[in-house]
Amino acid sequence: MPIVTLTTDWTQDDYYTAAIKGRLLSACPGLQIVDITHSIPPFNTARAAFVVKNSYHHFPAGTIHLICVNSEPSAGEAIVALKYEEHFLIGNDNGIFGLIIKNEPEAVVELTAAENALPGFVSLGVFVNAASRLVSGVPLEEIGIKREKLARSIPRRATIDKDVIIGSVIYIDSYDNAITNITKELYNRIGQGRQFEIALQSNHYKLNRINRTYGETSVGELLVLFNSLGLLEVAINRGNAAELLSLNTSSTIRIRFFEKNNIKH
Repeated sequence: MPIVTLTTDWTQDDYYTAAIKGRLLSACPGLQIVDITHSIPPFNTARAAFVVKNSYHHFPAGTIHLICVNSEPSAGEAIVALKYEEHFLIGNDNGIFGLIIKNEPEAVVELTAAENALPGFVSLGVFVNAASRLVSGVPLEEIGIKREKLARSIPRRATIDKDVIIGSVIYIDSYDNAITNITKELYNRIGQGRQFEIALQSNHYKLNRINRTYGETSVGELLVLFNSLGLLEVAINRGNAAELLSLNTSSTIRIRFFEKNNIKH
């Protein structure tokens, strides 16, 4: 039996969550439903995209991912289902998919609501109907109208200014670690093994070392490392970095590299 995952901006104990699970199980008895998260802040598609992007590919091929975040279409938007790297994703085409997938999907269809669809709860009707048909083996191309393009949101990327990488905090995890959009590949390519200085909060906090693990730094001390996603992360060993440093998803982080004959002391 295929797996259906749920990522929502509801809460775990909201009736929306129970209703969609009940409808899915009624349509597909024995279905395995996996909660990715119900803790996305309302309408926060960027956070939802980050979570789905970094988790969906760990599921078995054929898994159906329902992204019920900002799921009610506004004017010009539509509910779509797409196939990408042997997974199916269903959600509102509001730009979120451009933040999740790197390449073009294999196929995209636009889904239509039934005449008796419940107003204000499109996930319960359109999402569940599409998922249940996919579970039953109906090809993607037969559950909707072929769509050529997706709406695209452009991910925030780190920029380069001479010998400086300027990045942004893009995600605060459950440990209050601040994850940035500075990749290890970019750091290596620009740094070329040079000395560096990492500045946070308008130079209020500075570091010149990148850890391999959290434990290399004493408990309560500030650190940075490249995490399992290959992204530079700001943390405090067994502490709450984002809260204590007042970091959020609009905060900037800079890495300045120095030539050997121009190293700061």
